[in-house]
Amino acid sequence: MSKPTASVYIDGFNLYRRLLEGRPQVKWLDVEALADLLLPEFDVVRVRYFTAIVKALPGKDVQAPQRQQVYLRALASLPRTTIQLGKFRIDTRVMPRHPVEFDVDGRPRTVRVKKTEEKGSDVALASHLLMDAFRANSDIYVVCTNDSDLTTPLRMIKEDLGKALGLLSPMEPKRASNELKQTRPDLHRRVTLDALQACQLPDVLADSHGAIRRPTKWTLNSEGPEPVGAF
Repeated sequence: MSKPTASVYIDGFNLYRRLLEGRPQVKWLDVEALADLLLPEFDVVRVRYFTAIVKALPGKDVQAPQRQQVYLRALASLPRTTIQLGKFRIDTRVMPRHPVEFDVDGRPRTVRVKKTEEKGSDVALASHLLMDAFRANSDIYVVCTNDSDLTTPLRMIKEDLGKALGLLSPMEPKRASNELKQTRPDLHRRVTLDALQACQLPDVLADSHGAIRRPTKWTLNSEGPEPVGAF
């Protein structure tokens, strides 16, 4: 008897910030193996991975964008995985100081800052999720995120389209988004560090362009945590 089918949608930046940042030994993640491990009762027919190309930031690891490109190339070699890219922006903003300080006229003092922001991934995830559900190409639609901005499309999947909904949370149960939990998913499971460790890509893969090698900083015996913000 065949298993029911599942489509999986991974919020790449949310997963990175919640579980991967500072843990280089698990960044070479096989997203298909992770989906299969966490959803053993389903036939995972597709994994959609949403992220944005990072940029080198002042004072940060200048090799981070190169490592990400290698990783995205590795993901693109997987047969069930597709990658959707948003944009990574660096803007100059004028913002109030913290703690608040006032000038002689009683106005808050401000400072110019570089603000980094990922744009478009959540909209792309919601769009692909809803389009797939409209086409009814799976028995369940499973989203890996803790971003409450995705509450509305998840609720639409469940309440308006009448589809089965799954949630993979990269957070401890007590810290998982209440808004997402209130969408009443049919399946709610936690992405654990043990699961990430069990689902690493081979150190060397290949595509039509040649070998793809795991970045040295992401090896299992790496020198330890990377600086915060390093991809």
